[in-house]
Amino acid sequence: MNIIEGIVQAFDSVRSNKLRASLTLLSISIGVFAIISAGALVSSLDSTVSGSLADLGENSFAITRLPKIQTSGHEWRKYRKRKPITYSQYEEFKEALDPSNMVSSYSVSGGLTISSDFYETDPDVTLIGTDENYFKINNRSVGKGRDFTASDIDHKKPVAIIGNDILVKVFPNISPIGKRIKIKNHHFDVVGILEEQGAVLGQSLDNQVIIPLTQFLRYYAYRWEESLQISIKTPSKEALLPVVDEAIGIMRTIRKVKPWEENNFELETNESLSEQFSGLTVYVFYFGLLCGSIALIAAGVGIMNIMLVSVNERTREIGIRKAVGAKRSWILMQFIIETVTLCQIGGIIGIGFGLIGSALLSSAAGFDISLPVDWILISIGICTFLGVAFGAYPSWKAAKLDPIEALRYE
Repeated sequence: MNIIEGIVQAFDSVRSNKLRASLTLLSISIGVFAIISAGALVSSLDSTVSGSLADLGENSFAITRLPKIQTSGHEWRKYRKRKPITYSQYEEFKEALDPSNMVSSYSVSGGLTISSDFYETDPDVTLIGTDENYFKINNRSVGKGRDFTASDIDHKKPVAIIGNDILVKVFPNISPIGKRIKIKNHHFDVVGILEEQGAVLGQSLDNQVIIPLTQFLRYYAYRWEESLQISIKTPSKEALLPVVDEAIGIMRTIRKVKPWEENNFELETNESLSEQFSGLTVYVFYFGLLCGSIALIAAGVGIMNIMLVSVNERTREIGIRKAVGAKRSWILMQFIIETVTLCQIGGIIGIGFGLIGSALLSSAAGFDISLPVDWILISIGICTFLGVAFGAYPSWKAAKLDPIEALRYE
């Protein structure tokens, strides 16, 4: 039995039955495309999130009123009853925590318009209010100018640091340092420009303005009791867990949580955020796997049909082979190889289109493009199994043919 001969025969079958084979190969390609696209998209998402979390460092964590990722309406009803984390609570927390740790806080508002004496932006700018430690804890850098000082925060100075999108829109071909911008009738002096970060999920990270938290709460929060996020960076990775325990104790005391009650705030480390996000993205992959499986089952039925027709068309050929000494196992293996080859042709096409589609989608969404080698190998394995499973009966039927009856077949 010649393996190469079986593969060549499979290509001949595709050429001689172009329409029928093309429709079957299309079904296989669609199934593999769905699996590869879902796997590649999840890999890209995980890579992007892991990279973003890695930028924050392994020795950082955050305290928030609500978890960043919520999976059910029941949880939302519970979380919405929580009281906000206030600025006074943040100051009390910062005072109580060991001073060797770096502490910051921030709040965010969206949909704002930024204007200068020259131009104005669309009403889609993100405004961040924070303090002088925000840039160090979150590994954000000011490309030109300076970041905030403690004096800016304490004295509520009207200063701002702008992203590159703001620079392009309201200060074209002009250095913005020292110039003034207006946000809802309040003026701020530009003291710095953020380094460019690009976009994630189609949202630009450069379309931002950062101002002192005290100014943000004064003019742009819905109320002074706006809920804040507190970020903490420990001196080392080894100090993370002890500081987490210390932070929980301090926050429970500040927010008057009774010993038998659960925390009325969330504490999120890079590890916990990764676990939450993985739990969310797995549904994306399951959906792709389900769609791909349905298409592959349909393709398997088509493959079986092609091979049954092929057996009928080649009955005399099979009879001649048996008459000159071909064993049943040789005939069986020849048709199995042909079926597997057909499945692999469709699988390779699906893998190619799946990688191209996921790369284009990842690029458009601002994800890191990731090559899912594991899912490519799994897809090849699935196509091999598909060929064996759905080619078994036609191959067995061919191997069982009586050589004398086969030679008489017209």
